[in-house]
Amino acid sequence: IPDSGHKYYLQFTTEDYKTGENAGSCLATVLYPKAKSPPVVTIKCTPAKEQKEIQEEDNRLYQKIRHQTKPIIGNNIPDSYGNIEPALEPVWALAVAGSSYIMWEKSTEDVGYFMAQVKSVKQWIRKDDFIEFDYTVLLHKIPTQEIISCHMRLTWLPSHPLKVKYFCASENEGLDNGSGMGSGSAAGILHEKGANF
Repeated sequence: IPDSGHKYYLQFTTEDYKTGENAGSCLATVLYPKAKSPPVVTIKCTPAKEQKEIQEEDNRLYQKIRHQTKPIIGNNIPDSYGNIEPALEPVWALAVAGSSYIMWEKSTEDVGYFMAQVKSVKQWIRKDDFIEFDYTVLLHKIPTQEIISCHMRLTWLPSHPLKVKYFCASENEGLDNGSGMGSGSAAGILHEKGANF
């Protein structure tokens, strides 16, 4: 698009990150503006599962976390052999969802990111029903192969958007703030302005 940037039309299928099963199909348009800003994405997905089943899965994930007897703390997820302790799978799932927004916001036409590891995670105990975690995640930058460390605070309650605040630091990029908006369950994300935790 003249003076705007390149626009792409995509049709793709998604899969469950854990089981590899088909999670649904999507149609999307992605506009990469010429100015350094996040891509503009319009997306429509048809889930392979019923909404009720998705909500039940969200509730199971939430209940696993809520019924811990002490705050969850973890390091190096997955470990150097690619293993994730079963007790840490729920916090890994939330890290995948939360970090996806960071990766989307930082991506350009020429640069992409993948979550390599949760370096550390700590659960905060709240008086309300929300669950809250502080993460340090390592993102793998493609094609430079650089590893970027990002601090992410994530708050969630089923049937509410996932809230994420973050900042990332690297030698080349300094400090970044995250902001934006999404809706839905754990699959939807709500971002708040600023990175003051």
